[in-house]
Amino acid sequence: MAYYLGIDTSCYTTSCALVDEEGRLVQEARKLLEVPQGKRGLQQSQMVFQHTRALGELIQSLTLDQPIAGIGVSGFPRREENSYMPAFLVGLNTAKSLGHCLEVPVHIFSHQENHIWAALREIGEIPEGPFLSLHLSGGTTEFVLCERIHKSGFKVQIVGGSDDIAGGQLVDRLGVLMGLQFPAGPSMETLGRRIKYNVDSVLPVSVKESTISFGGPYSAGQRWWQSLQHEPIDWTDRESFSREKNAQILAVSVFHCIGSSLEKALSHILTEHNITTLITAGGVMANTYLQDRLVHWGHHHDLDVLCVSSKYSADNASGNAYGAKVVEGE
Repeated sequence: MAYYLGIDTSCYTTSCALVDEEGRLVQEARKLLEVPQGKRGLQQSQMVFQHTRALGELIQSLTLDQPIAGIGVSGFPRREENSYMPAFLVGLNTAKSLGHCLEVPVHIFSHQENHIWAALREIGEIPEGPFLSLHLSGGTTEFVLCERIHKSGFKVQIVGGSDDIAGGQLVDRLGVLMGLQFPAGPSMETLGRRIKYNVDSVLPVSVKESTISFGGPYSAGQRWWQSLQHEPIDWTDRESFSREKNAQILAVSVFHCIGSSLEKALSHILTEHNITTLITAGGVMANTYLQDRLVHWGHHHDLDVLCVSSKYSADNASGNAYGAKVVEGE
């Protein structure tokens, strides 16, 4: 028996994982980067520092009671020319050093492929033909046409997505405006559940063919919140809760907007590509409302929408570990 080690140093999560020769997840460890209250993100240099500080401790927390047969790591955001982000160098250089010392192969995937691999590991199968993947996170909103490459990752073609800010940025920017901690997705989902999403959206939907704009909805949400003369809510102050209903309405509106935008873009994509399977991934797609909505929409449009659990939809290294296992076995 041997293990495959996965490493991922994405923008806001440091993570590592082990899978066995059967593709089963054996262990994992991850840590969210620390973002100061009221801030909407970190500079790349700050990410690099926090990844460097955390990655060694996370790897040391794994119980390596079997030999490592291969390593998978995210080396860049996407498989395209000039796709580069310093945060990924922390994981990449660590993986290369470990691979050299252990004399095992290192398989370099994109962060996008890591999400795809993580979803396929949990789903338990790899589609034989082309399939569609949706990556919806704090930095990305992309519909990607995917096809397996033997002894490698995936041939990918972006066929839709946002042309300004990502869906996660819409969530985080409006969440921070309301006084929520970054990343705001989990808190926004909790707010939405309190009124069961049964309110009319105060945000517009802007989609042209398969191209989504979330910048316009963000501006509209910002104006709506400020028109109520709201400062960010102090969520530790019970007196502030009198304004919580408006926060709930805005939270629900955000996910209504994202869901409607995805459906409109998908409608166009399906007119151009004969695809029957959609696999979702990314931190925003951990939202149960969005998952349920897309699955329901797929049932009525001959599209099998496969959503993974929130734990493995968010950033994690299990995909890189599983990808290394699959590629080594081919």
